[in-house]
Formats: sequence, C-alpha cells, structure tokens
Amino acid sequence: MIAVIVKIFCAAILSIGGSLWINKLYSRSTELTFPGKILSRSRFRIPILFVTQAILFNMTDELFLMAAIFLLMLMTVTDFEQYMLFDAMTVSFVVIGAFYALQNSTLQDNFLAAAFGSGIFFLLAIISQGSLGGGDVKLIFGLGMWLGAGKLLNVVLVGTIIGGVAAILMILAKKKSRKSYFAYGPYFTLSALYFLLAG
Repeated sequence: MIAVIVKIFCAAILSIGGSLWINKLYSRSTELTFPGKILSRSRFRIPILFVTQAILFNMTDELFLMAAIFLLMLMTVTDFEQYMLFDAMTVSFVVIGAFYALQNSTLQDNFLAAAFGSGIFFLLAIISQGSLGGGDVKLIFGLGMWLGAGKLLNVVLVGTIIGGVAAILMILAKKKSRKSYFAYGPYFTLSALYFLLAG
C-alpha cells in the first residue's frame, strides 16, 4: 500500500514538473504547429499525465520503465498538442534506453534494431516529403533501443494501423483532409507502453 501511495505521489510531482518542462520547450520553439492555441490545447494535460502515470507506475517496480513511461507520456502529449517531438525528450529517451539495454545485456542487438528501424523511417521521411518528421525518426531509434527488433516491429505495425484508422475517421468527420499532417508519434508511444509493460 505504501508503494502505491509513493508511486501516486511521484506521478503527481512528475505531471507538474513534466508540464512545466513542456511549457519551457514551447516557449523556446519557433516551430509549433498551433502557437496561438497552447493554453486551449493543453488544458487537460496535467490531469491526463497524472492519471496515466499513476496507473502505469503501479504496473512496474523498475525505475528504468518508470522513466520510459514518463518520457513516452510527455512525447505523446507534445505530439498531440503541437505535432512536435522535442530533441530534449527523444535524446533522453535514447540515453536511458541504452542503459536499460546494457543492464539487460541486449545493447548490441537493440542498437542494430534502432539503427535499422530509424534508417527505414528516415527514407520514408524523405519519400513522404514531410509527412514523417525528424522527431519520428529519432523516436523510432529510441524505441529500438528499448524494445529490440521484434517488439519494435510490433509497435510500428500496431501504431501504423491504429494511426491509420484514426486518420481515416478524422477525414470522414471532416476534421482533417487527405493533405493534412497527422501526428503518428502518439500511436507509436502508446503502443510502445503496452509492449514495454507486457514484458
């Protein structure tokens, strides 16, 4: 019971701290998709971060995985709010993922998965002429460092399918057009959370 309370307290602190970090990154960025709608698009940010982290933290006792949950949720939020994945978060995710892989003696295999996966996404980013951004490429590299080849493939497949369905629904609801940019990052991050916690 004490462990549960401690994790909930940590979720509350990290939700506030993470939100402040996001605001700081927004204030320094000149590439926000909705710079005039920061407040309106972030009004539910802290409650969402708190509830998801409080639940997910209590699904593991590994500090590495808690760090992954924290960073993945922050990236989910920024990509939903502003279609942005910040280097400060993706690089942190990669570095911690490298230590996690080292601890599990999978560093070499995971690095190869990360390099191969991000290489494919880099080519897709070039071919798609901006539909995929550099943030997505770095995110895939980070996910490869954490998950290895098999789970990374699962994340990409599940994230692409769910993201594609969401895009079709938004087009049908006339909230997006076929030429609109779609944030696929959140579908990869949320899929990754499942595969990380599922073991």
